[in-house]
Amino acid sequence: MNGKKTAYDNAVAESFFSNLKNEWVHHHDFKTREEAKLAIFDYIECFYNTQRIHQSLNYRTPNQVERLYDAQLVC
Repeated sequence: MNGKKTAYDNAVAESFFSNLKNEWVHHHDFKTREEAKLAIFDYIECFYNTQRIHQSLNYRTPNQVERLYDAQLVC
């Protein structure tokens, strides 16, 4: 570990949290912690994994990549 706030330690996680904040959190005003937790769950499960394409995944969604991976294991 290179110290606090060093993006090089885990670039994927840093990128995810940046996307979460810029695409979702900064556009909502949460009244309770529970409301924020549900909204973040919704972002991850209903948008990030199913609709948002990722450059690092060859412009596919995480769910598409997972299905392709699972199909390869079956064959």
